[in-house]
Amino acid sequence: MPAEAGPAPGGPAPARAPLGHVLLLGGTTEARRLAEALARQASYRVTTSLAGRVAAPVLPPGGIRIGGFGGPAGLADWIAAHGVTHLIDATHPFAERMSFNAAAAAALSGVQLLALRRPGWTPEPGDDWHFTDSLAGAAAALPSLGGRAFLTTGRTGLHAFAELADTWFLVRSVDPPAGAVPPRLEVLLARGPFGLDEERELLARHRIDVLVTKDSGGAATAPKLTAAREAGIPVLVVRRPPVPEGVTEVGSVGAALRRLGTPDAGYDPGDADARPAHPGDR
Repeated sequence: MPAEAGPAPGGPAPARAPLGHVLLLGGTTEARRLAEALARQASYRVTTSLAGRVAAPVLPPGGIRIGGFGGPAGLADWIAAHGVTHLIDATHPFAERMSFNAAAAAALSGVQLLALRRPGWTPEPGDDWHFTDSLAGAAAALPSLGGRAFLTTGRTGLHAFAELADTWFLVRSVDPPAGAVPPRLEVLLARGPFGLDEERELLARHRIDVLVTKDSGGAATAPKLTAAREAGIPVLVVRRPPVPEGVTEVGSVGAALRRLGTPDAGYDPGDADARPAHPGDR
């Protein structure tokens, strides 16, 4: 039988087989950027899973799956059925249930699990930060800090503040809130990111005297913290929930690419590589 002919001299190289199938649990800027980087490199087949909480999300390249899996067993079944070789948890730092489901599903299916979690924020000189462990704790502490609150903890958690009748709230979200909300509430429908000048103007225009936020981390939503510092406004910060033990964690897209064994050109090469997750980290 004649040998199979190779590519003609000077012709295009044959397409390289993917290194595997990455299931990317997304919904964050980092998840989208990682999907974009892997799509450019064509090194892995990528499917991004989104929770479906935003009506018109910004979709990354590659395959898309929207909706829940039905718990760890359902996720493990999906992994097996679709030949997933790498599971990456790049969900929001406050998507606690999904992170624990991902860890359980990885254990059931035997796939590699990597958590991509952006570093949390740290106060700087001039900041007046007050910390709490929950939205309920934030609601309890809020009346002592101010009466006109810019509430940036997400539209799905507004029920925690629904009994605060004496506080005026400003909420900004992509989609309108649903369910129980505070009685004195103004909603701005807008999609970020928002620059520092915008945040300064917003705080001044609405006479905000306290900012409430989750420790989401990242640069995209940090300008509001700078604006609050400049205005001398206290910030009530909800700490991050616990994370699963024993899951390898990285804090940047570049570090995730390195863990996958792919080029990371253009992505924070100076950042620390993988670090083990600590049960006390927030």
